[in-house]
Amino acid sequence: MDGVAEAQLASVLRLSVMRLSRRMRQERSNTLTPTQIATLATLKRHGSMTLGELAAHERVQPPSMTRVVAHLAEAGLVARGAHPSDGRQVIARITEAGIDLLEADRRRRDEWLAERLASLSPDEMAALERAAPILDTLAGS
Repeated sequence: MDGVAEAQLASVLRLSVMRLSRRMRQERSNTLTPTQIATLATLKRHGSMTLGELAAHERVQPPSMTRVVAHLAEAGLVARGAHPSDGRQVIARITEAGIDLLEADRRRRDEWLAERLASLSPDEMAALERAAPILDTLAGS
């Protein structure tokens, strides 16, 4: 593939991913932002983390993560505590309410997407199965 074809594919993929992402966000019925949902998901997946670790993982500035965690804590979705060996740091962990909200949100969006996938042909489904890990790799780089 030459540079022009790669640039065209990049443009098509970017637009498609943006549209799908926008539609998935529209399926949320709660009032949390995408960053707040991602923060809950990170805490569920990785366990307790410092705010600095969370900020680095979510690729946001530490002051932004401080605000995100404060909002989640006020809503009872995250609990904050002191770092066991460094009193200057704060540890965040997801609460049961946070897990429940996150799972309900995922279920809602998974159901929406599954309905759309059901309308695809077997060949289209196979193409998406092959593309999913590639897209995941692109998202992680």
